[in-house]
Amino acid sequence: MGPKAKKPGSKKKKITKAERLKLLQEEEERRQKEEGTKYTVILFSHIEEARVKYEKEEMERLEMERIEKEKWQQLEAKDLERRNEELEELYYLEGCFPEAEKLKQENRLLSQWKHYIQCDGSPDPSVAQEINTFISLWKEETNETFEEVIAKSKLVLYQASTLADLDSGNMEKVIQDENVTLYVWANLKKNPRYRSVRFSETQTRFELPRILATSDIALRLLHTHYDHVTPPFPVRALSQERTSTEAHFVEGEVNVVETEIPEDFEEEHKQRENESISVHEEEIKIEEQVDTEVQRSSVQEESKATKYELEMKLLSETVTAAQLLLIENTSEKPYFFEDDEVDTCQFTMLGGVYHLDILELPPQCKPVKGWMIMEILKEGLQKYIYPPGTTEDFETENAFPPVEVILEVHENVIFFENPMVARWDAEGKHWKTDGISNVSYKSRERLITFNLETFGPVTLIQDTHINMPYQSWELRPLDVNKVLLTVITVFTEIQIQIKEDLCMLASIKLDDKKHPSVLEGKWMNPISFIIALKEAGLNIFPTGHSHFYVVINHKVPLVEMKACRQMALLSSAFAFGWSRWNAHCDSKKVVLKVMEHLAKEEPIQNPDWTLLMFSGDRAQRLKIDEYSETFSEALKEETEFHSTLYHMVKDFASKEAMEKIRSSNCQFINSVCHMLLSIRLFSYS
Repeated sequence: MGPKAKKPGSKKKKITKAERLKLLQEEEERRQKEEGTKYTVILFSHIEEARVKYEKEEMERLEMERIEKEKWQQLEAKDLERRNEELEELYYLEGCFPEAEKLKQENRLLSQWKHYIQCDGSPDPSVAQEINTFISLWKEETNETFEEVIAKSKLVLYQASTLADLDSGNMEKVIQDENVTLYVWANLKKNPRYRSVRFSETQTRFELPRILATSDIALRLLHTHYDHVTPPFPVRALSQERTSTEAHFVEGEVNVVETEIPEDFEEEHKQRENESISVHEEEIKIEEQVDTEVQRSSVQEESKATKYELEMKLLSETVTAAQLLLIENTSEKPYFFEDDEVDTCQFTMLGGVYHLDILELPPQCKPVKGWMIMEILKEGLQKYIYPPGTTEDFETENAFPPVEVILEVHENVIFFENPMVARWDAEGKHWKTDGISNVSYKSRERLITFNLETFGPVTLIQDTHINMPYQSWELRPLDVNKVLLTVITVFTEIQIQIKEDLCMLASIKLDDKKHPSVLEGKWMNPISFIIALKEAGLNIFPTGHSHFYVVINHKVPLVEMKACRQMALLSSAFAFGWSRWNAHCDSKKVVLKVMEHLAKEEPIQNPDWTLLMFSGDRAQRLKIDEYSETFSEALKEETEFHSTLYHMVKDFASKEAMEKIRSSNCQFINSVCHMLLSIRLFSYS
């Protein structure tokens, strides 16, 4: 039998490796395609969800913005509705500033009358001719006073041999007055071993070079405790108009006389008066004499009231202009200072002036048969030229070394850094720092040592703006018409009390320790107080040129003035403080802290400050606080904004606080405002 036939499909066909790989690849592609389709569906689903969520959030945001815009518009409408009423009330309250100036004028008239009936020959400060005459005579009297001092030194030097010290054989004498100290030393022995000149009971001394120690010389040191050398107006480019305006306001007087009232107003009021009088003349024929007199008196009273209102309006405008002048910045430096010349806008002369002179020793008196014969030189005492004009006769180059001088610093002056020494250049009429070397200062002993090449007037200088900008400040009420202003700088903490129209230095702290001062406890008017602090080295009062020397946080003067005026109005019942956010807002806005404080003479415990922003015509409470991470101008919830800082604070003030504010004295408010404007807390902190 033959072989059996094969059944179809009984044996599987073998798959090659290439076919297997192809199948796997196709399977993977199919799986990836299925997964991609699934992922795409999920992705589109997420995108759709995100789109829906975004649209929902965007709608919510737009709705919130719409609601906020509506609220803001409602607040603006409400603010606009009461704006005129608030401004009228503020204008009425700020009438205290011209009223305070009016009181000054009345006091001035009273003092003028007292001055007139005294007939003591002193000048009237309001009359320029009398002041000029007095200054001229005073200069002559000052010269006479100096001549008296110099005459004493002459007399001492002519009799030096009779006043010689037993140990050294030389003469020394100290003559002291309240404002002047005179030191005189005569080199009688000319012993080169006695080159150190020290005045007894003082730390003032000189270290003389050998050539001076062996010469017929005398040393004279005249220390005036005041500066009569520096020109009062060193800035030469100041216009006469600005200088006269500043000087006028510095005197604390804003004179508004009847001649300042415009002529058209006068004529108009005269016409009204004449018309009123003519009307009443017609009524005389009808009415009784008694009624006529009553009507005439009412017309006169109305005329006086109109004239008074006009005068007060003009006075208010003048006061506002003067206050703006206090915080005005000059546009450019008015004077270019040469090398080694002291910039008197940048530095302040402190501690008076030291007049150093080397004199030729005059002939000494001689005893003859019981008489003292004294040869008086016709030309008087002669200055000893050191170093001489020609040095050809001297071999060594350093034959005339500088003189070492050690001076006592005036006890009433505070130096926060080592003082600089400057000498007076009589030819250029300014202070210079050349010719002075090896300056060292011992703060505890209050001694300054330096080498001086040529003798003449010298003084100590300090950076005028060393305490600027301020680190922080606080204005706190102590009682009705009494506040405490604290200014903290890098070096010191200064506390100033203001009571009615007077100011007083309450305390000074250096390195967190109280520092005594002769100014503590002395009440002065604001102008005198500012001058006294400057002379003591406590200068926290910027000038129009200070922004050239200090990095400031510039604020628009009008905004700063309005803020200070309204702070002064509220100062009897509210405390104000520095805010770090004031530096983050623009120049047209100020930010400050405020809180009600009614406790008498007590510091603020656990302060609950409210943060306010003021732009001059709008005040609002901020949502942020002093410790927020970023600055925001967002309005605090459930609060409104007002046209004035006064009405913003009034929203959360108690009745007791408002009663205190209404009972404040106009002179007190004016003094607080003047001090705030003079220190410029918003621009220099």
